[in-house]
Amino acid sequence: MKLPKELINGIIIFAGIAIYFLVIDFLNLSHIMWLRMLNVLFVWYGVTRTLSSNVTHGKTDYGYNLFSAGGTALSGVLFSIIGLVAYIHLRGGDDYIKNFSQDLLFGGNPSANQYCIGILFEGIASSLIVVFVSVQYWRRKMAPE
Repeated sequence: MKLPKELINGIIIFAGIAIYFLVIDFLNLSHIMWLRMLNVLFVWYGVTRTLSSNVTHGKTDYGYNLFSAGGTALSGVLFSIIGLVAYIHLRGGDDYIKNFSQDLLFGGNPSANQYCIGILFEGIASSLIVVFVSVQYWRRKMAPE
């Protein structure tokens, strides 16, 4: 059974984000906001792989590519959130979040679940932006000359 390219690229997004965040957490750099924002590059990479594959296989329909790229990005975000929930609970749950979320956009003291839900919405929003920009870029490449 061959997995769809959207799922494979979603797994690549998850793997890239997971390894990246483990490295910056290990190096005690997770408090630096701009380093945490670089995860968008992994989403962009996975979406670009999907769109490139679609164009290579002659799938140039805008709607198809929009949903294909969206599926890739959203699967990567969902896998990443599942991994984040597991990681947070392995590191101590709410106690870990109290130290981890001080620099983030959350006010007060979010629970582990509230933190993950906030990150989920943030991930979905940023992924949709990446998808739209990427599809617009690839649309120019797909246009007949």
